[in-house]
Order: sequence, then C-alpha cells, then structure tokens
Amino acid sequence: MIHSFKTLKIPFLLLLGFCIHLTSLAQKSGIDNLKYVDLRVGNVGQLLEPTRPTIQLPNQMIRMYPERKDYLDDQISSFPLIVVSHRLGQAFSIKPSVNPVTAAGWKQKLAYDHDLEVTQPWYYSTYLVDDEVTVEFTPGKKTGIFRFEFPEKASKSLLFNLYNEGEGSWKFISGNEIVATEIYHGDIPVYLYGIFSENGKAGILQNEKISPEQTIKGKNAKAWISFPDNKNGKIELKYAVSYISPEQAKKNFETELKSTGFEELKKKGEKAWSDAINQIQVEGGTEGQKRSFYSSLYRTYERMVDISEDNQYYSGFDKKIHQSNRPFYVDDWTWDTYLAHHPLRIILNPAQEEDMLNSFVSMYDQSGWIPTFPVLFGDHACMNGFHSSVTFLDGYRKGLRNFDISKAYSGMYKNATEATMLPWRNGPKCELDDIYRTKGFFPALRKDEKETVKLVDPFEKRQAVAVTLGGSYDDWAVGELAKDLGKKEDYKTFSARALNYKNLWSSEKNMFMPKDSKGAWIPIDPKFDGGMGGREFYDENNGYTYKWQVQHDISGLIGLMGGKKQFENNLDQLYREDLGRSKYEFWAKFPDATGPVGQYSMGNEPSFHIPYLYNFTDAPWKTQKRIRFLLDVWFKDNIFGIPGDEDGGGMTAFVVFSSMGFYPITPGRPEYTIGSPVFEKVSIALPNGKQFKVIANHSSVVNKYIQSAKFDGKVLNVPTFTHDQLVAGGTLELEMGPKPNKNWGLGK
Repeated sequence: MIHSFKTLKIPFLLLLGFCIHLTSLAQKSGIDNLKYVDLRVGNVGQLLEPTRPTIQLPNQMIRMYPERKDYLDDQISSFPLIVVSHRLGQAFSIKPSVNPVTAAGWKQKLAYDHDLEVTQPWYYSTYLVDDEVTVEFTPGKKTGIFRFEFPEKASKSLLFNLYNEGEGSWKFISGNEIVATEIYHGDIPVYLYGIFSENGKAGILQNEKISPEQTIKGKNAKAWISFPDNKNGKIELKYAVSYISPEQAKKNFETELKSTGFEELKKKGEKAWSDAINQIQVEGGTEGQKRSFYSSLYRTYERMVDISEDNQYYSGFDKKIHQSNRPFYVDDWTWDTYLAHHPLRIILNPAQEEDMLNSFVSMYDQSGWIPTFPVLFGDHACMNGFHSSVTFLDGYRKGLRNFDISKAYSGMYKNATEATMLPWRNGPKCELDDIYRTKGFFPALRKDEKETVKLVDPFEKRQAVAVTLGGSYDDWAVGELAKDLGKKEDYKTFSARALNYKNLWSSEKNMFMPKDSKGAWIPIDPKFDGGMGGREFYDENNGYTYKWQVQHDISGLIGLMGGKKQFENNLDQLYREDLGRSKYEFWAKFPDATGPVGQYSMGNEPSFHIPYLYNFTDAPWKTQKRIRFLLDVWFKDNIFGIPGDEDGGGMTAFVVFSSMGFYPITPGRPEYTIGSPVFEKVSIALPNGKQFKVIANHSSVVNKYIQSAKFDGKVLNVPTFTHDQLVAGGTLELEMGPKPNKNWGLGK
C-alpha cells in the first residue's frame, strides 16, 4: 500500500531525518562485519605452526601477539613491542610484575584466563589471574601503546628484555623516558623510544643482580622500572620503533603519538580495520561462514608490511638506508602467496600491490636478484621456485603499471638463466641447474646414491620433481612477459622451457616421476618415498599432489593423462586414494600434508587449485561439490579452523576467494574460474569507484550447485570470467540449487 506523507500525518522534516538516519545506518552497517573477525581461528595447529593473533594495522610494521606456544598454553612469557617478521623473530620484550624486582622475575611466566582475553585486530587485552594485572595494547603504524592496570597496594614494575640473544641496550633518560636498541638477525639494529605515563625508579639487571644503573649494553641486556602508587593503578608506555636510527624512532613517536592517547589510537585502528574489512560486503550464509570468511580476510592483511619511515627505509638487501617517496614493503613468502594472496590484493588494493612489486624491483637493484622470500634482513632462501616472476606477470596483465616492468623483466630473466634452482639456496647456478637448462629436468639421486653437490641443503635435498614443475611455471611466466614486451626470441626460448614438465611425466605410472642426471627413470613409490616430506623428489607433499602442478598448461596436462574423461577420473581418484598406511605413519613423514581427503591435502598451498580443475572437464559441478565440502570440513570458525600452516594470509586468501565463489587458478592469466559461493550476495567496493557483485540466488548449505548463470545480464555457460569484467564493475549472477546441473558450464 502506498501512502502520501500527508495521509500518514508524519511531519516531513521528521521523516526526512529518519530517512537520513536509515541511510547513515546503512552506510555504517558494514562496521558490524568486524564482529565476525575472530583472531583465535586456527590458533591451534593440527600438526604444524598455529596462526598467531596478530594485533596491528593493515600491512603495517608494528605487530604484536603474546608470546606463548599456542592457544592451549595458559601462560604468557612476555609481550613483544614489535614482531619484526612473520615467524622470524621479534624485538623488545616487556612484562608487568607485582613483586619486588629480582632476577627471578624475568623467568616468571604469566598465567591468564582465556575467557578474559580480548583479541581484536586493533586492540588486545588480557587479565593475568595470578598477579591480578590487566594488560592492554593498541597499535599504530610505527608505534604502540601498552597500558597496565595493577592491583591496589601491589608493587608496580615493568621488566624489559631482548629476544634475539644478541647485542642490545637499554637506557633511561629520565624518570619517564626510555631508549633501547636490539640487534636483530645478527647485524640489524632495531631502535626504540618510549615515554611512561608516570615517573618511576629505574635500573638494570647485571650479572643476575639488581642495580640502580640507568644504562646497560650487551647480550641479554635487561632493565626495569618501578612506579609509586597512583590513584588508578594504571601505567602506560607509549613507544615508537625505527629501523633507521634512534632519532628516527623519536620522530616516529612525535609524528604518531605525541598528542595521541590510548583511546584515540584504538579508535583510529578500528577505523582502519573497518575500511579494510568492509570493502567486501556479504549477505546470506551462516554465521559460521561469515566468521570464517571475515577472519580469513583479516589474515590477508598481516603481510607484507610497510617499513618506510618519513620517506626513507632500511633495506636488508644492501644493508643501506634509502630515500624514497614510495612505501617499501617486506615480509613475503612468494611460494605461499603468489597463488591467491597477491591476486586478492590486486583486486582490493592495486596501488598497494604496485608498491609491493616496486619494492621487489628495488630489491633487485640492491641485491642483484629478484627475491623469493623478501624479509627485513634480505631474501630468506626458502622453499623452491622463482614465483615472484609469476606475480610480476599477473600484476602486469591485470593492468598494474606503476613499477619498472623492464627492470622487473631483467631480474626475472637473470633468475631464470643465472640463479640456482636448488631449494633453500640463493645465488649463482651450479651443475644441477645446467642439467635443467640443457636436458629439461632437474636431476634426482637414486636411493643408494650419496650427494656430491655441496650446495644441496642436507635436509631440503634436491626436490627434483617439484623444482622441475615449479621451474616450468616460472619459465612460462618469463616467456609470457617476454611476449607482451615484444621480446620474440626470449618468448621462443622460455615457452619451450615451459613444457619441461612433460619430461618427467611417466605414462606407465600416470605420475610425475624423477629421473637421474642421465635421463633414466628412478623407480620410487610416489606415495611415500623421498625421505622427510618426500624432499628428495617432491616437497612437503607426495607425488599425488605434484601430479597436478601444471597450472600454466592445464590442457597439456589433460593431454598427458589421455583426455578430459581420464583427467576427471584421476581427479576423482585423488580424493579416494588410500594413504596405504596408517595416518600416524604417513604424517610422521609428511607432516605438511594436513587436511587430507584421500590423497588430497587441503592444508598445503600446492593443493589450492586442484578442486577447481574439474572446470576443465565435462563435470564443472564437481568443482562446486568439492569446494563446498573442503570449506565446510577444514575451515571451521574455531581454534582448529585452519588445517595447515596458514603462512600469514597465504592460505586464508584461498578461503576468501572460494567463499566468494571464484578463484585465480592460473596467476599470470587475467581470468577467474567459478566455484560455489557460500553467500547469496557478495559486493566488492573496487578502488575505481565501481562494485563487482556475485549474486547467488537461493545459495545455502544445501543449495551449492549452479543451475544457470549470467554475467551482466547475458547468459554464461562457461565457468570463467575475466579480470577486465571484474574491474569494470560486472555482476555475476548464479541460480543455485540442491542438485547438480550437469550441463552447466560446458560451453566454449
């Protein structure tokens, strides 16, 4: 029924005010999505590393989480003032004490109550049940504030320590001012400047004895400060950190904190996270699915981090301080992040991704190599492959131009022609690399052969099949960028090398199998051979996972397997194939292969694209089935809700994409393959002012199968769409139902 304003007898201004109020509520309603972010998700690893409840601003330098084993641990050993690098160390330890200062105080652990702990991306609070102390923290970009509330009539002290067992120093300038240095990773000084809210009596611990000295320098340097009684028992430490100089630490303090208090900094942090999290709005789905989705989205902002300070930054790639008006980002593990993490950022914040790619180019300038695992101290040689090459190609083909693509290509070419491909090694090539570049495969040792190449890591081994497959993809990326840049001869060379994966395909075993340096097959059990993690031939996973590591040439892989139907049958069998032994025996050798379904391992990055491969067969509905099952089984919204090593957003970016209903199956190709959205509507606010929408009518836990599809109102009968369609603000509309439509998605 339609009423006029007059008929309703509602004053116009009152109605107008009400409408404005509703509009305001609608605009602010996205803030509610922050309630779905739960930092505890995945805080207990099934076998591997747990996620850490990192409190920070999105992609910013200051990160904090309480030092403890995992969520099951009911004691905290200390609170770091900064997590320097994801799982690679922290600096400057602080903890409160209610007892008179003694040497034993630094060894004491702090018991807490899980149910009294508050962990939000921008705010942390815990209650230390034995000491009756409340600890609070809120982060800035290069700064942070700790607040401690002590019980009445208790001693009020703060104990300071170092984490890295290297050289460091503490110095009290006055009753409420402190400066410190901690040497990270052997030669990188981290500088601290801080101010306490109260004047106190300070000192040091030297030779296990309490001293009133105001300065200490050396290994394991420890300091303390005690405060007299005050009205509310609260003590604050406002501080700033720098990788450049003590003076810069103080300048960072003055820039961010001089006139900013705890509540204001906390409010700014909440606003920053609200802007990030609410860029994606969802409707429908269960409360658990929303918690899993938004908690995963939060995780993708832990890394990379901007370490620029006042238009300058310290680089571990040449151990120098550089001037730059662009952010410099570190802390990335491209073996994990090239698959979904970088592609997600290209959609949500392409300008930031350009700055990250520009940082990669700067690292090449400074070190002579394009990095693989760029962290504060340089390129952390880890895993295998030069997947930063794929990341450059993916960004370039999705329209990113604000970095030197010619220099990036130069570095990619150098890595592909001069660098060693050996896992966990940086630097020039060796004799094994020459075999790959001449014979087209990386050679493995036979079971009874001893290693003769000194450069090979004694634990990580050669990983010969994994290196060959990864190298083929990386070479494809170099070749494709060469083509885009008009370098015809390079394209010819690298497009041929992109097919090297075929040299290790055994039609007899229906598997990628190792060869020795002479090109002879090495007979192995691809389920179980290869030592710890199968590293002699594969890497962290067995041959059943690496059977599918050809994202860049899926049609070629289908051909090797004998066509679409056999490809589909092999995919089916992957999820049904028995381990061939007990789980404890299998996991004793393959602890990274967690989240198993048959031989499929949801808990490791090389598996992410595999369930989407059904979209390249005549059964796309099986992708819909598998994705929904995997999300539901392995990514619950609880402390066990991440099946493997989450890698600071590397894994949870998969959850973000898959929950929205699409996935970048081949980074380097500007297109997406379609899965099964868990929500009825997804809206992404794009930086260009447009909205990309996925509408999945009637989607539910049961209605997971696509019945029909449209893109921008036109019938879509292929399970794919392009990046250009996405950034143009397109709308993918799906009709969902409880049973598969086996004819959908079979168009050309």
